[in-house]
Parts: sequence; C-alpha cells; structure tokens
Amino acid sequence: MAKDETTTDEALKDELAVAEPAAPEVRADDEGDVAPAQLGSTKYVHSAFVCVGILAAFVSGKVLAGVWNALSAWPAAVRAFPALLRYGEDERPSFTLAAGAVIGVILTLRFFRSAGIRKWSDEVALELSKVVWPTREIVTNGTIVVIVASLLATVYVGLLDRLWGFVTTLVYGA
Repeated sequence: MAKDETTTDEALKDELAVAEPAAPEVRADDEGDVAPAQLGSTKYVHSAFVCVGILAAFVSGKVLAGVWNALSAWPAAVRAFPALLRYGEDERPSFTLAAGAVIGVILTLRFFRSAGIRKWSDEVALELSKVVWPTREIVTNGTIVVIVASLLATVYVGLLDRLWGFVTTLVYGA
C-alpha cells in the first residue's frame, strides 16, 4: 500500500508540474537591461514618464510664450532687453516650443533617474501586474445592465413627473 501512495503522489506532482505554466524566461543583456518584450506592466510606467515629458514640454512652451509676450508688452522690460521685440508674436511659439521640449526632456530624465520616484513607479508597475482585468463579456454585460437600469430610472422619473404635473394641475387649476 505504501508503494501505491508513493506512485500516486509522484503522479500528482507530475500532473501539477504540467498544469502550472512555466514562468517566462527573462533575458538580460550584458548591462542587466531587460528586453522590451519582457517588460510586462513596466512598459506602461515608462510610457507614463514619456507622456509626462510631452505634457511638461507643451505646458512649459506655452508658459514661456506667455511670459515672452507679457515681457514684450512691458516697456521697462523692452528698454532693458530690446531683443524681446526681435521676433514677432507669430514667430515666438517656434522658439518657446523648442525650449519647452528641452525642459520636458530634462524634467523627464531627472524624474526617471530619481531613486524615490523610480522606486514608486516600480511599485506601481508591480501593483498593475496584480490587477485582474475584466473580460470583454463581463464589461459588455455590465454596460447592458447600466443602460437598462438608466432607461428604467428615466421612465420611472418621467412617469412620476407626469403624475405630479397632473395632480398639481387638479389642485391648483391651471
């Protein structure tokens, strides 16, 4: 009987080993960088850094253009820096956008290399990898439930409005 139990235990272990998918092999190059295909949810965090950089470039370009336009309208600033009027209002956004792009790249690299922010972003990526996203069927069913419930609530409130309108017309007489 002991031999039977051992055989069953070994067979069970073999079944479990086959049933569990093997973890994907992560290959790193000589510098320890992970291949882009193996990044998992980390790629979304990196994308967020890029998006923040683009946003910073856009906002800083607009702020610089606003400051330049405000200074060029201020007579004391024009006397101190006559070069403010060298370019017209139509040409200034080209320069401020380029300066904003430089500011965006610098800010993105600074934040990306910051140990605290990098640690936080890695923790975000780890939490994102734990998220179980709903299937298409679950989202579709949930959407249908919300639409039907909204329609029923709309009909109910509409009927109550008609009823109260009728009652107030009877009581107060129109």
